Amino acid sequence: MTAPHPHAPVIGLDLGGTKIAAALVAGDGTVLARHSLPTPATEGAEAVLDSLAEAARAVRTPQATALGVAAAGVIDPVTGTVTSATGTLRGWAGTALAAGLAARTGLPVACDNDVRAAATTELSGPRGREAGRAGGAADGRGAAHDGGTTLIYAAVGTGVGGAVAAAGRMLHGAAGVAGHLGHLPSPEADGLPCTCGATGHLEAIAAGPAITAHYTRTSGVPADRLETVAARAAEGDPHATAAVVLGAGAVGRALGGLANTLGADRVVVGGGVPRIGALYTDALEAAFTAELMPPLRELRPVPPRGGPDAAVLGAAALPRTLPLHHPHTTGAPR
Repeated sequence: MTAPHPHAPVIGLDLGGTKIAAALVAGDGTVLARHSLPTPATEGAEAVLDSLAEAARAVRTPQATALGVAAAGVIDPVTGTVTSATGTLRGWAGTALAAGLAARTGLPVACDNDVRAAATTELSGPRGREAGRAGGAADGRGAAHDGGTTLIYAAVGTGVGGAVAAAGRMLHGAAGVAGHLGHLPSPEADGLPCTCGATGHLEAIAAGPAITAHYTRTSGVPADRLETVAARAAEGDPHATAAVVLGAGAVGRALGGLANTLGADRVVVGGGVPRIGALYTDALEAAFTAELMPPLRELRPVPPRGGPDAAVLGAAALPRTLPLHHPHTTGAPR
């Protein structure tokens, strides 16, 4: 079976650590129906697949021809499997995501990492095509390009995820690992354990829980979540301010270095952490700008275009661009 007809509705599923969002999306990107339910994150992969199928059934109509799922973890779209994952979803690594969901729904399935799916909304649609043609000039930067947007997309939240596109094409890399920015080495995280099992990675100092933990380490005062640290920073707590600025600066430096490496003409920073306010975003931008080579000196990070629907809309686009895995088949997709 080939990609769905351009006008046929597709089901998009966004699987996060706490919530599954489902939408029935028309060919023009209009959301026709929505549903959400909690992710059974501690109950194992089979329970997660069952909940994904339940969410799909809630929005499905007879006209739906395919299903796209954007999921946490390192996802290989060719094999349809989760090649690596942190402990956020218990037993998630190694899951046959596409095959398991196709068997449960009877629909062909395409899958990808959730951040990469959200990032595709930066490359699609009239605004994305305009940015690609203009090389970012619409953002006032005037960067040259080589035929399409070279994009770095970072999502900073409970973890640090990312995606990279070169010349308008999303990169997947070996085993689907391309774009996992949280596992770049970071001097600021030296010696700190990362959720992947290594030490010294960006996620260990820059994710929301990591900023909160750093505040507690340096102040000796417990904090339950990042918003508490941000509130204390707003009240003038120097330890809270330092923790936020350190995490933001680590992200900014990493993204600035990547921008130099790739010749990026668009850098997008999303996720929950940047929403804590100007202390964070100003520190990130300052660190980012300080790293840039002269030809990129006008480049600045920007927020996502897609808003809260970015991941589910990106998921619905996957069956039109990635391999489809069909029910009752094994091996490589057709």
